[in-house]
Amino acid sequence: MTDPAQLAERVLPVLAFLIAITVVAEICDVSGVFDEAAHYAARIARGRVLVLWGLVVALACVCTILLSLDTTAVLLTPVAIAVASQVGAAPLPFAMATLWLANTASLLLPVSNLTNLLALQRFSQLNVTVVDYVRLMWAPALTAIVLTVALLWLLHRRDLTGRYSTPPRAEPHDRPLMIVSALVAAALGPAFVAGIPPAWPAGIAAVVLVLVTARRAPELLRRVSVPWRAALGVAVLFVVVDLALRAGLGPWLTDVVGEGDSLPALLKLSSIGALTSNGINNLPAYLALEVTADTSPVRLAALLVGVNAGPIVTVWGSLATILWAQRCRASGVRVSAGRIAVTGLVCAVVVVTGATVALAART
Repeated sequence: MTDPAQLAERVLPVLAFLIAITVVAEICDVSGVFDEAAHYAARIARGRVLVLWGLVVALACVCTILLSLDTTAVLLTPVAIAVASQVGAAPLPFAMATLWLANTASLLLPVSNLTNLLALQRFSQLNVTVVDYVRLMWAPALTAIVLTVALLWLLHRRDLTGRYSTPPRAEPHDRPLMIVSALVAAALGPAFVAGIPPAWPAGIAAVVLVLVTARRAPELLRRVSVPWRAALGVAVLFVVVDLALRAGLGPWLTDVVGEGDSLPALLKLSSIGALTSNGINNLPAYLALEVTADTSPVRLAALLVGVNAGPIVTVWGSLATILWAQRCRASGVRVSAGRIAVTGLVCAVVVVTGATVALAART
């Protein structure tokens, strides 16, 4: 339970980060960073579909970890689909890779997922720094990524055989702007790990890229969309869940979830986090369940495993999944909700369980 001032103190930095990192990602997109990276991957794969898919997987992981899961879902998904179509490969394995990894690869850094940012204040109250957070999360994060990639390959291995002819280079871009955008995005990683409140480096990066773009190619700024609606939606979720907690939801959830840092206790917490996320979306799920996990860093980490890696069963499980579905439809790739649910359920169970076990083994 929080008073309005405390709620605003938590909400505003998260909203500022969401807006700033989206602007950074959008400018990286319109300047050609993602396009060039995907086409470069197609060239260095030397005509092998499996290698090309592996490079897209690696790009999805890096993009999710450094620029957040929504960036992968919104910007990398159409690029991955387009590259697959250009080389004559089945687009579904590439699209599913960006969907699953946008969620399951979002554990390593606080900026990889908005839920991680929400948890930062609680970690700080438990004397856990950003460096401590990375030390705590690297094993479950790596486990989640490895298990996800293995499942993706098992499901799509027949479509990942064969060879292709190398596609032409990406369309011409303003090269200085593209290089500056890539360097600024790359610099965010060390800045985020350094322990600086993430909204500050993201905000500075956004301002720098807007100024450089205005100087080099001002017409591109018209293609940059600021996520005002998403920010408003997140703010509403905060308020609704806070009102529910004030009405007595917290003690009831604590009784249901239980307590303790044992493996069974952590598995119960992460599983409930995943189940709740698929039911009502991972942001309100984290906010509601936070009171059941803020007694120790390990319990908070287990909750993050559930609400980050788990919401890949329902389309509304995370904002990234909703945005991914929209981009797939716009790119002409249709994936039924049934297929997402069945395959996502398998992935969620395996990944959430494996990452939680890895977390427990580290503590």
